[in-house]
Amino acid sequence: MSSVFTKIISGDLPGHFIYRDERAVVFLSINPIRPGHALVVPVEEVSHWVDLDPELNAHLMTVAQRVAKAQMAHLAPQRIGMIIAGFEVPHTHLHLVPIDNEGQLSFAHAASTVDHEELARMAKNLAAAMA
Repeated sequence: MSSVFTKIISGDLPGHFIYRDERAVVFLSINPIRPGHALVVPVEEVSHWVDLDPELNAHLMTVAQRVAKAQMAHLAPQRIGMIIAGFEVPHTHLHLVPIDNEGQLSFAHAASTVDHEELARMAKNLAAAMA
C-alpha cells in the first residue's frame, strides 16, 4: 500500500513543493511546527531511515542542507532544526524546522490547520531562495 507521501509525490494528493529530483522531493508540512517547516522525502518508500541506501541517505542530507540554507535566507531563524522520527508516516522523511530556540522544536507545537494559500506562497519563496 502506498504511503501518503508516495501519493503526494505522484500527484494523487496535493503538496506544496519546494524541490524535486529523481530521488527526493521537498514539500511543506501541513502540520507545521513553525512557518517554513519542510519535509525532505525520498521518492523510494523506505520506512525507517536506517534502512536507506547510503548514497540515498547522503543525497537526502545534501538536499536538506540546500533547503535549510534557503530557509535561513528567507526566514532568518537562529537555526534550522532537524527531526527524523517516522512514527506518523511509515516513509522516511526529514523534518526541517526554522527555530529560534530548542523549545520550538517539538511536535507539541504542530498546527492542526493550515492556510494553503500561505503554504503556496511560502513554497514559492523558498523555491526561489534555493535557485
